[in-house]
Amino acid sequence: MELHAPPPGPRQPEGCLTVAIRVPLRIVVLVLVVPVRMAWDALVVAGRLVRDAVLRPLGRALLWTGKALFVRPFAGLWRYVLVPAGRALAWLGAVLVVVPAVWFHRYVLTPVGHGLARLARGVGDGLAWVYARVLRPIGHAVARLVRCLFVVPARWLYAWILAPVGRAVAWCARGLGRLLRMIATGIGLALYWTLRVLFVLPALALWRWVLAPAGRLLAVVAREAGDALGHAWRIAGRISRAVGRVLGTLFRWIFVEPVRRAYRTVLVPVGHAVRAAVLKPAAAGARVVGRAVREALTSARETVRQTRADVRRMLFGEPRQPVAVDRREPQGPAARTLGSSTTALTKD
Repeated sequence: MELHAPPPGPRQPEGCLTVAIRVPLRIVVLVLVVPVRMAWDALVVAGRLVRDAVLRPLGRALLWTGKALFVRPFAGLWRYVLVPAGRALAWLGAVLVVVPAVWFHRYVLTPVGHGLARLARGVGDGLAWVYARVLRPIGHAVARLVRCLFVVPARWLYAWILAPVGRAVAWCARGLGRLLRMIATGIGLALYWTLRVLFVLPALALWRWVLAPAGRLLAVVAREAGDALGHAWRIAGRISRAVGRVLGTLFRWIFVEPVRRAYRTVLVPVGHAVRAAVLKPAAAGARVVGRAVREALTSARETVRQTRADVRRMLFGEPRQPVAVDRREPQGPAARTLGSSTTALTKD
């Protein structure tokens, strides 16, 4: 099922001021944008050519050089030097540090820790007995004395003196606060209406009757300028593409076609003639020479092998021939039978 885009909404009616601004603005912007767009397209084509012809090969060469000069040496250094050295250092550390530390912890620190723990438990038990038998009774007595001498008088002083005085002071403060709030409210209302009449109403009138119409006019001009710039940029792109096609066609007619015709009519026949007259005979001669050289090398290797064998026979004699051993099963009556317990190997 195909999905269709919703139809565009009805275009809002435009005033004569918008149309009067749009036409000359688009003409001026088009005249100014066409050279910029053509220069931009020329720069884009030149940049692509530089990227494909210079920067990419240079980047590949730099990448290969970087790998050859840095990556591979560092990889070899890491694999064949640092990793074995690290393993050796780890083994030495384990032998010289870890094993003695484990032994010291197991046979020295652990017994000393157990002894200190027992001593601390004994001291803790003694302190607990002192706290339960001595410090706790003294604390209870001091607390009762403090309660009788300070807490009870202070509570009576707060309940019968400080609390009534505080309530009276709070009532006076609330009354004073209400009075000050009423005075501040009156002053604030007076300042509000004064500022509204002197500043706010003139500012609203200025915004409504001066700044808002000027802003709308500037918004129309800016919108039309943006639309004109986009329209001119698109038209300039079409003009630039047309000029580019014309220049490409001229370049093809002036340079590419003559070079291609010269290549087809001159260089290709000359290359075929050179290949038939020079390269093929040279290749056949090279194959014949290579075949002769290979045969000569083969015969030389055979001669050297025979000479070495003759020298070995003259110095050490003929090699001892292995004695043939008959490993077949015995035949006839000496063979093993199924009905007899005597075999051919144990029978006399």
